[in-house]
Amino acid sequence: MTRKSEGSIDQDEVFKHVGSGVLNNAFLGYNACIFAYGQTGSGKSYSMLGTKENPGIIPRLCNAIFERIEEASCETLAFKVEVSYMEIYNERVRDLLDPKKAAKNLKVREHKILGPMVDGLSVLAVSSYEQIASLIEEGNKSRTVAATNMNAESSRSHAVFNIRLTQALTDLENGFTGEKMSKISLVDLAGSERAQKSGAVGKRLEEGGNINKSLTTLGMVISALAERSHPQSNKQKFVPYRDSVLTWLLKDNLGGNSRTVMVATISPSADNYEETLSTLRYADRAKKIVNHAIVNEDPNAKVIRELREEVEQLRAQINQTVREHNETEELRERLAESERLVELMNKSWDERLRDTDTLYRVRLICRFL
Repeated sequence: MTRKSEGSIDQDEVFKHVGSGVLNNAFLGYNACIFAYGQTGSGKSYSMLGTKENPGIIPRLCNAIFERIEEASCETLAFKVEVSYMEIYNERVRDLLDPKKAAKNLKVREHKILGPMVDGLSVLAVSSYEQIASLIEEGNKSRTVAATNMNAESSRSHAVFNIRLTQALTDLENGFTGEKMSKISLVDLAGSERAQKSGAVGKRLEEGGNINKSLTTLGMVISALAERSHPQSNKQKFVPYRDSVLTWLLKDNLGGNSRTVMVATISPSADNYEETLSTLRYADRAKKIVNHAIVNEDPNAKVIRELREEVEQLRAQINQTVREHNETEELRERLAESERLVELMNKSWDERLRDTDTLYRVRLICRFL
């Protein structure tokens, strides 16, 4: 579906058109995604993040989540909200929430249970919109931006803000508890740019090259998925998800279990005719993709059991490689991450909230050092 306005609309109207449907789907238990695509300086970050005076889709959506939770919470229905925030800079992933990991490049891998994931990425429990707003503000301070001829504050990285919403429903008569879990991915892509127009040289030129590489791969993925979704297509076209970190991490959002919205931003200037046409072609291809989203019910018990099984298998593999004097560092890294995930998923909600408070204090200490 395409939405367009006859004239100017404000941030509130943009959210009503784009964000409200994503919010409804999340509370139904579906995974959802919004990503903004367009050339540099065309309004992606403004649409997604906005300003304090005119907040964008991300802060409005987060605020709406807690407003709805306040309305719906009762004795039989409880909610949990967790968030993570990362940037993809020069094909490397950085954690934007934990100052201790700010300078560390995190590894991306394909987990056989959880799919594409980032090892060691902070996932923080939050209990209010104010907490999320503070985390977003701190995360944005850590994002990589720089001035170019086309944008005084050009984003030099892709930013992905993830929200995990868990709803626990309890039947008081028989004590049965069921859960629905949805993941919302909100993506502010770096802008496509031409070196001749942006005036990028040196480090800025390298950044622009990596940005364009990942956006080119995104275009190839969108084209392949659109071709796959064509009703007359009877061939399984290869989708190059792993050709860039961005498309690898957004694999489920682009072509899997997710209801996804693309926000295409364009410049009104005639000088940018070619970039505008390219963006509109991206959007036209994206409309042709058909995803098959499902409601995510009761995932935790199964995931914890499978993670524990994986931990035991990895320990056995490590013991075997030690005996054969062929120990691999990769196995140890996989084991450590799986053990971390099991520990995280077994923590109580109060413990998770205390972890978030601890990180706040660490940020305050780092600020004054």
